[in-house]
Amino acid sequence: MRKKTVLAAALVVTAGLTLSACGSGDDSAKSPVADVSAQANRPATVLDRPYTKPNLVLTDTHGKKYDLREQTKGRPTLIYFGYTHCPDVCPLTMSNIAIAKKKLPKADQDKLQVVFVTTDPERDTPAELAKWLPSAGDPSFTGLTGDFPTIQAGARQMGIGIDPPKKEKDGTVVSMHGAQVIAFSPKTDAGYVLYGEDTTADDYAKDLPKIIRGENP
Repeated sequence: MRKKTVLAAALVVTAGLTLSACGSGDDSAKSPVADVSAQANRPATVLDRPYTKPNLVLTDTHGKKYDLREQTKGRPTLIYFGYTHCPDVCPLTMSNIAIAKKKLPKADQDKLQVVFVTTDPERDTPAELAKWLPSAGDPSFTGLTGDFPTIQAGARQMGIGIDPPKKEKDGTVVSMHGAQVIAFSPKTDAGYVLYGEDTTADDYAKDLPKIIRGENP
């Protein structure tokens, strides 16, 4: 797995420009918006200047308030923005993480937090997320929803761009969103590793033990 340390300033531009059209049948919509975004598609990037965990308060699958900073404080955490009607990238990403998690010792499985934040909150209600996450990933994964502006602002704090869902002429709803997974350290609560959409289950399996310890993969 190829890894590279880069300056955070470059990553803000990079991550924000890489958008996946999960609801589109047009493969060109999944291409990077600009050549600079190709950096984010490498399996893992250790950030020279980590992201601060966003001050994001949303609603979980039980309909309860979920304060991202408070409820993941001091815990190894993977955060991903996507939506349940995505036919490809989102379920594959959740599945890959779930497969890798199952390879961990039970104690490490209990430590790892995986947070899925919807980019399509109008359709992704708490009930919808509760039904989708166990089949797409793992029952222990946390699903969050809320109002779109709040979600979009939280994503931007991590350099991830998302656009409001848009209905195509054929009735398909497309949600354009950055497909990066960001790992937050249990030691610093900072987002210090970025994974692109091409990251495999084996890639995550190799890295997660170190992520859980707050070490560089």
